[in-house]
Amino acid sequence: MLELEPLHDLELEVCELEGFASDLLTKNYLLFSRIEGEISAIACERYLIEASNFYTKLPERYPLRLVDEDSYERLYNRFLELRTDRAMESMQEENQEQNEEDISLTDFLRTSSDILTSEESAPIIKFVNALFYQAIKKKASDIHIEVQEKKGEVRFRIDGMLIKNADLDKKVVALIVSRIKVISNLDISEKRIPQDGRTQIKIAGETLDVRVSILPTFYGERVVMRLLMQSSQIPQITELGFNEDVIGDIRKLLRASHGIILVTGPTGSGKTTSLHSFLREVESPDKNLITVEDPVEYKSDSIAQIQVNEKVGLTFAAALRSILRQDPDVIMIGEIRDEETANIAVRAALTGHLVFSTLHTNSAAATISRLADMGIEPFLISSSLLGILAQRLLRVLCEECKEEDILAEEFSKDYDLPLDAKIYKACGCRKCGYSGYAGRRSIGELLVMSDSVKNLLKTTTDEHSIREALEKEGLKTIATQLKYYLLKGETSLDEAIRIGLSHG
Repeated sequence: MLELEPLHDLELEVCELEGFASDLLTKNYLLFSRIEGEISAIACERYLIEASNFYTKLPERYPLRLVDEDSYERLYNRFLELRTDRAMESMQEENQEQNEEDISLTDFLRTSSDILTSEESAPIIKFVNALFYQAIKKKASDIHIEVQEKKGEVRFRIDGMLIKNADLDKKVVALIVSRIKVISNLDISEKRIPQDGRTQIKIAGETLDVRVSILPTFYGERVVMRLLMQSSQIPQITELGFNEDVIGDIRKLLRASHGIILVTGPTGSGKTTSLHSFLREVESPDKNLITVEDPVEYKSDSIAQIQVNEKVGLTFAAALRSILRQDPDVIMIGEIRDEETANIAVRAALTGHLVFSTLHTNSAAATISRLADMGIEPFLISSSLLGILAQRLLRVLCEECKEEDILAEEFSKDYDLPLDAKIYKACGCRKCGYSGYAGRRSIGELLVMSDSVKNLLKTTTDEHSIREALEKEGLKTIATQLKYYLLKGETSLDEAIRIGLSHG
């Protein structure tokens, strides 16, 4: 039996030793500390049996000292802080390797007065701030902090895809979540129900809005933070990435004094950014612009923005009814979700208002069918609708590392591609963060409500019939544009199929 001398009320300093797997040690309730110049293994009174059983299996023996539960807990917390600092150093090295000309993470943390990043700040605070810095530097749209059975991890959504950024000790995750709750004004003691919040951080003089969502899962709370642009950062229409023909037609539609312009596509296809870009295009001192959103994403001083709050009855429909009494010129509806909202939007367009909104449909032709399914009469659709933009965000191959791909015969037949077509695939290099892609561009099919489309709606609202008629008129569908960029060498076959390259 081991003879141990209890140590009580000692301020122990944790240390890590090479050759010892720290995760395995802590799992068996052992830590290392320097006591009076000598390195000792530290065990807790409560878990002495587990610790001593593992201690006897260690290849190199250090003196084993016993501490009370409170002392061990304090030492373990210091161990977690040490691990957090190690993670920060790793992120710092990655930052320096990726771009030596950029400001290093060390210099940033030392000199920035924007966020709490002084050398005296707690490691968790520094780690959370470093995450924001890394996310912005890598142009991430979201930060995911997830917890699993034995560990946690951080992932960034970059160009629409989740990319792993760091592994975390499971106990560190709880401390990081608490820190995020504090800066988002959420209840740190409540861990049973979802919480939503918002915060602002300042980096290099720029203010960044962050939307925070916390969700309790089986293994603990997970966090998703959406990094939002300021209104000054919203791109102009010409910067969205659409081809010149589409941009020209959109600008013609925006000159109208009344009617509905719809933007459609799946989640994450850039619909909200396009809508705010449209607002920026029509914005002027002599116009009254009002939006109703869920949630308000891009804050603007020149636009009246309403946040939907269904708990108190402030739905899209209820807000729209009130908006119409506020003498608006332009109305932006975050999303048409139901028949009531669709009817009010149509009525607003017919009574002299310019209305922007979104729908979750996959194509311009499908949008007309969806409106008809919502109970909007075809004659109202043709008289109120100006145009429909169905859009996607397409990842563009990195020019530094893309390689020529071999087009398999079955893909050539399935997607109507020339067998000798020269296409490229993603590889990955330091410049593109080993993703193989360097940014995204918008592609979209724009349906303009011409006389021929209006005449067609008198007889049918069938999606297939409308699409065939539009293609005969020369509509460049999303699939057509995907094929164009694939054969041009700007994207890969995998990406084109993911976005919606159709058979035939």
